[in-house]
Amino acid sequence: MSPFEVAPHVLREYALLADGERGALVGPRGDIVWMCAPHWHSGAVFSALIGGRGFFAVTPLERFVGGGYYEDGGLIWRSRWVTETGIIECREALAFPGDPHRAVVLRRVAAVDGEAGVRAVLHPAAEFGRAPLRELRHHDGVWEGRAGELYLRSTGWGPRAAHSGQRLEQTLTLAPGAAHDLVLEIGDRVPDAPLEDADRLWAATEAAWARAMPELGQSVAPADARRAYAVLRGLTSAGGGLVAAATMSLPERAKRGRNYDYRYVWIRDQCYAGQAVAVDSDLPLLDDAVSFVAERLLADGPHLAPAYTATGGRVPNERSLDLPGYPGGTDIVGNHVNAQFQLDAFGEALLLFAAAARQDRLGIEHVKAVDVAIGAIEDRHHEPDAGIWELENKRWTHSRLICAAGLSAIAEHLPGPAMGRAVALADALVARAAKECLHPDGRWQRAPDDPRVDAALLLPALRGAVPATDPRSVTTLAAVATDLGDDGFVYRFRHDERPLSDAEGAFTLCGFWMALATHQQGHLTAAMRWFERNRAACGPPGLLSEEYDVTQHQMRGNLPQGFAHALLLEAAIRLAGPDTGFNP
Repeated sequence: MSPFEVAPHVLREYALLADGERGALVGPRGDIVWMCAPHWHSGAVFSALIGGRGFFAVTPLERFVGGGYYEDGGLIWRSRWVTETGIIECREALAFPGDPHRAVVLRRVAAVDGEAGVRAVLHPAAEFGRAPLRELRHHDGVWEGRAGELYLRSTGWGPRAAHSGQRLEQTLTLAPGAAHDLVLEIGDRVPDAPLEDADRLWAATEAAWARAMPELGQSVAPADARRAYAVLRGLTSAGGGLVAAATMSLPERAKRGRNYDYRYVWIRDQCYAGQAVAVDSDLPLLDDAVSFVAERLLADGPHLAPAYTATGGRVPNERSLDLPGYPGGTDIVGNHVNAQFQLDAFGEALLLFAAAARQDRLGIEHVKAVDVAIGAIEDRHHEPDAGIWELENKRWTHSRLICAAGLSAIAEHLPGPAMGRAVALADALVARAAKECLHPDGRWQRAPDDPRVDAALLLPALRGAVPATDPRSVTTLAAVATDLGDDGFVYRFRHDERPLSDAEGAFTLCGFWMALATHQQGHLTAAMRWFERNRAACGPPGLLSEEYDVTQHQMRGNLPQGFAHALLLEAAIRLAGPDTGFNP
């Protein structure tokens, strides 16, 4: 089995394994083809997804049809294969919670019905395939080796499993009802303790996920809401940072050059997740979001970057790795967002802090960060910014109105003079937007010089910058539905005169905004239609990417997209309640 034999699948077929510090994608043939180590933003040790050399495959020997499912309450995946003679399952997980310096991949193959025959191949290659396995040796049932700066250990292989010194390969035959464990440890330090027993690792992982998962109360889609929460938890590191996605370079549109690296923490996305879990009063992920955002505000003040590494570092500049890339795309490491100013991040931070204040989770250091965010809006709201969609610098309507929403929300939790300062600034921002960015039809338009409608303009009413009953809110909602809606899906904005689907895919994020905005207006049946359509924009694992190709019914972009799962979670909980006209 060569790296090129691990052919890529459509995105809808990949499942995510994650432990908070890194994530892996496993395909329907039992092929783990993506994982970075030791951190989210590190080089990939399995990079076959984008044409690199590394992968870890456990695949039936017979002809089969594949599938799988997540166990309830976490990111433990069961690959399931129906062969010509029986049924085989492989239980898959990253040991949870993750150690920042050590990843452990758990794979337990089981003969569910009949005898099981599988072929296992471990072919690690660090630094996106440039650093193959070396110094491979076997001792007391443990294989050890190096790949670049990484140290690898693995159990479950026979003493003769080595192949060419750069991979392990073995055929396993299991009697009916039997199971076999393969454990792989990857770290950036010399191991100082024996590799733990598989049973203990599984038991600890199961118990940790059970502790991490809340009940989530009532929702209109309990299983999907829990999976969305599990995804958010799996993408959140020990330092509190939630990466936008587990992957990089997966194209939003084939051959259009829109390939990005999303293995970083976007402040906006972090705030979306924190606000979503706050709807159900879940505290751990809310505390994580508040802590990470507050630390970055206190460190960088008005120069807050739109995104950081999960360890709080600077996002590197974009560069190519000279790999083939995922079909239709190119390989990109780093992100140009590191040179942008995005004003709305300050507004989202204030909305997050207000959500924490309502739960009595705002500490002294967080209050200092509130003051920094308000000051940054005062100082910089006149400046053009890249906006929520990271385009050219303009006075984007959404950026200013979401700052107004954040100021209004946090004002309720501030002492008198500070409250007056925040309310006055919010009122000024709304008044300025109404003067410059109100379309003749009565709806909000994208910018003073851009009359188009934008799905992000649903947020001012959703987050309280203006009332839901305000004619501008009602008219904007109708315009988004008419101009940007298509068969239950929603696009960000209209690029040109082409059909919407010719320019890009529908945004699942926007579809959930539409569900929330419609619910806010009291149209409960219509809200459920939007919600159901967009939560179905996934594959068998139930994961959401950034975009959905309405024509081809395929997922596009990096996977899984954190903000899509955050809004799915928020919508699932809010739509279960009878109240409309809600504020954040």
